[in-house]
Amino acid sequence: MRNLLARPWRFNELRKDLDGISQKVLTDSLRSMEADGLVVRTVYAEVPPRVEYALSPLGESMKPIIKSMETWGLAYKSGTLPGTAEEPA
Repeated sequence: MRNLLARPWRFNELRKDLDGISQKVLTDSLRSMEADGLVVRTVYAEVPPRVEYALSPLGESMKPIIKSMETWGLAYKSGTLPGTAEEPA
């Protein structure tokens, strides 16, 4: 979902950008998100066929939630959340 927040992606673009993900896991994840109404799959009648994945309006509605999670994660990683700062020796 993180990638789809920025723009629509083609399958192989996503696979290359998501280091270490297998084709099966990515396919299963995209299908699951599509079934849940979070992702829209668009097939273009071209040769060769082109398929793009984008967030649906429901998926777009999750942007503030994901942004909040990103903000929290960055604060946690930097040690600026209460209880995460290292104690001086």
